[in-house]
Amino acid sequence: MKPALHTVTSAPALPAYVATGNECALFEHAWRHQLPVLLKGPTGCGKTRFVAHMAARLGLPLHTVACHDDLTAADLTGRYLLKGGDTVWTDGPLTRAVREGGICYLDEVVEARKDVTVVLHPLTDDRRILPLERTGEELAAPKSFMLVVSYNPGYQTLLKALKPSTRQRFVAIEFGFLAPEQEIAVVSAESGLPPDRVRPLVALAGRLRALRGHDLEEGVSTRLVVYCATLIAAGTPIADAVLAGMIEPLTDDSDVKAALLDVARAVIG
Repeated sequence: MKPALHTVTSAPALPAYVATGNECALFEHAWRHQLPVLLKGPTGCGKTRFVAHMAARLGLPLHTVACHDDLTAADLTGRYLLKGGDTVWTDGPLTRAVREGGICYLDEVVEARKDVTVVLHPLTDDRRILPLERTGEELAAPKSFMLVVSYNPGYQTLLKALKPSTRQRFVAIEFGFLAPEQEIAVVSAESGLPPDRVRPLVALAGRLRALRGHDLEEGVSTRLVVYCATLIAAGTPIADAVLAGMIEPLTDDSDVKAALLDVARAVIG
């Protein structure tokens, strides 16, 4: 079984985040009133950074789980493990977040197996409980506990989609890419490349995003623009950095790649 990709953050220094609307206030209001939150938006638009920012801002431990096809309910809640000849119950990240009163963030929740959402349901209504059948416990979530999930609507299929009955258990916040001037500032700060040199990269990203749904399944993420700018700041020639950082990650189709390079040459020169 593939292990859950689980990370724990304990109230770190406030991660940089540029708000595009009232998402910070919405998230804080949801937390104060014990409401679960669903974040939706394209890959690399800042959803995970936003959750890390808000966890630090609220002073809460953050348990992040990268969901995948083999993620089961037991990966989240816990299981009995052999330790030194004894069988010992070990909490999963969801259970630890409930016990601690922190945030449990399930990234790309639609990638997980269907039994995962069943486990989440009692935590997303007025009960706010986590039944642990194997230990006989029924954990009541403290007021500070918050469940946050995210997904990319562009990748949803009939086989991988959130059921309406699950979606309607969450307050939903939609994310998109930053406005050009904001994205330039973020990419410059993250990569160390001056804003005037970042500007054409952001312009190219905008052009490539416009092709989403035509030649591309997904547009260029802000993350990829940061990667590209980082390569340039390190001395990589612009053409090589654009190819490695913004074109190659998008497609394996040689014809599409050639078309994207034509767009890049037209924008950047």
